[in-house]
Amino acid sequence: MRITGFALSGAAIVAILSGCGPTATTQTPATVPAPSPTMAPAAAAAAAQPQASAVIASWPETSREVAQTMIGKYGAPNEATPSRLIWFNNGPWKRTIVYRDTVPHHFPMPHPDLLEQVIDYRVPPEAFDALARYDGSVIAERTKGEIAARCDKEGANFLAINLAHDVATGRRTVEQAREFYAQTIQAVMQGEQPAYTQGFQFQVPRGGTGDPDRPAPGM
Repeated sequence: MRITGFALSGAAIVAILSGCGPTATTQTPATVPAPSPTMAPAAAAAAAQPQASAVIASWPETSREVAQTMIGKYGAPNEATPSRLIWFNNGPWKRTIVYRDTVPHHFPMPHPDLLEQVIDYRVPPEAFDALARYDGSVIAERTKGEIAARCDKEGANFLAINLAHDVATGRRTVEQAREFYAQTIQAVMQGEQPAYTQGFQFQVPRGGTGDPDRPAPGM
């Protein structure tokens, strides 16, 4: 079931990546051309957009629509593969990824996760368990110093990360954050535009958030 009118993020378990895990298979980017030194940014984006459109032409409808929305707002992506489009430093985000393949997510109601958006953010190690209970589509990476939300609308990603910040800083409990999340989504579905869905409600760091940890004794 796809939620119309708004995206949802959120659910039960945060994918917390505090160390090193298996390396995902790397895909060769599609031919989204790099801007020529003499090409104006607007012209470069216009030149790249047809290639991105070709990549998503065979995608499922939901993924294609989200990709088109991001292209309409942020221009052509910086990278494209058969399974994803990637933007860097677009608007308030460090990175935005639209995936061809969706992940089912049932909080606060069933919807597909396919739009992942990332910012620099240091989550205190003691807050990881709480974030895991708050929202399974919030991804905190201790080593890289990043936090991401994955949903199907940008507004829901703002909401998810704003509430993750509240949980990480002790402003809200897990239960309070989940309740506020559900209430906010209901408000959006009734045509409202709550502040938590319109942008970040805290100062977003720009770098300096990574935590490389320390060598083990004797290493």
